[in-house]
Amino acid sequence: MADVVCDDRPLALEDLVQWLAKGEKPASEWRVGAEHEKFVFRLGSHQTVAYEGPAGIKALLEGLMRFGWQGVYESSDKGDVLIGLERGKANVSLEPGGQFELSGAPLETMHDICSETGGHLQEVKVVADELGLGFLGLGFTPNWTRADIPVMPKGRYGIMKAYMPKVGGLGLDMMFRTCTVQANLDFASETDMVAKFRTSLALQPIATALFANSPFTEGKPNGFLSFRANVWTDTDADRTGMLDFVFQDGFGYETYANYALDVPMYFVKRNGRYIDVSGQSFRDFMKGELPGLPGERPTLKDWADHTTTLFPEVRLKQYLEMRGADSGPWSRLCALPALWTGVLYDSAALAAAWDLCKHWTVEDHNALRADVTRQGLKAQVAGRSVQDVAKDLLAIAREGLKRRNRLSGGMVDESGYLAELEEIAASGITPAERLLELYHGPWGGDVSPVFEAFAY
Repeated sequence: MADVVCDDRPLALEDLVQWLAKGEKPASEWRVGAEHEKFVFRLGSHQTVAYEGPAGIKALLEGLMRFGWQGVYESSDKGDVLIGLERGKANVSLEPGGQFELSGAPLETMHDICSETGGHLQEVKVVADELGLGFLGLGFTPNWTRADIPVMPKGRYGIMKAYMPKVGGLGLDMMFRTCTVQANLDFASETDMVAKFRTSLALQPIATALFANSPFTEGKPNGFLSFRANVWTDTDADRTGMLDFVFQDGFGYETYANYALDVPMYFVKRNGRYIDVSGQSFRDFMKGELPGLPGERPTLKDWADHTTTLFPEVRLKQYLEMRGADSGPWSRLCALPALWTGVLYDSAALAAAWDLCKHWTVEDHNALRADVTRQGLKAQVAGRSVQDVAKDLLAIAREGLKRRNRLSGGMVDESGYLAELEEIAASGITPAERLLELYHGPWGGDVSPVFEAFAY
């Protein structure tokens, strides 16, 4: 993306709106991007893994280069630092505490996504086995304290680490002790974006319940089924949550751009370095009045960077990001994009899904977001159980995938990827509750077996 605006003209609101609108694509070009994070641990001891060292995170990144990945580097006082990898349109990146993330390429089918995910897990396992490392798919670290977890050498994370305690009680937990699985989906127009945003945002807590997989903190049950989701309720109210304005008349690109402008900044990147402007205003930046960079005005790259520092349950960039699910086993990594593709990429399914939630109030949205963190599928919304809503949503997604596959003229049926979620919804028992059954039963009150039972 260019770091300049045509004719050096200062950015205006319309430029920010147009940047969002550039994401529009005809349905024939819609793709799905899948992302997942996983904890890295030392085999045997189950300890955390530092960046440096002969068997550290850096060595893991370097080991993956044998599979054709290219290094992504960041400038620092100590020279260029390896912070990620890229191959084609996919990349591997590091979350603040060393959580290992695959951000997949935009792909056409769920089969492509699951193949990409499986291939990645096979590659990292080859390297990790050599280094004595393992990977764990949970939404929250089962036994590590904040102090146990090393900080990865990415400039933005130092800025965020210093800022988080100023705006919430659990922001550092979000950075260092959570893992998620996400899906990114396209839209055709502003109207289509609005319909998809409203529907997916309202129903995001249903996904949170289905994927709830973080019942432990520091070796003990924490009272939640998705502690990861609870962490987001006390991270930073300025940039998280259910975005009530999305459901109001007149919502569109401009509304979201104005919301983003009012979210305090974290940083500006110049010459490969992050400049700390935490708490400062992008609006002031546009006027050339940013205290951290007096006289400078932003580029569209600065705007794109700023949009990545917003963390609502659904995020708009030049696509929509579904952000409500705990990480889990390989099967559920494939299920998350299948769920949202079935709902959002078929017009009849999108309409049916909206019918499930269109009468919910702002109070319903916010109460549901909070309630599913503790109650999972047993939570209630507007007189219905989340379990019943989840069953309906999955039936809608299944039919949406089947219609999409028929209309494609030969795409192999993708609906099988929903099977595990359908079993969870039918039982009413979340993955977290299954973990608690093991903890109170065969594991004898010890969380450490999770590192073997739920490792990739």
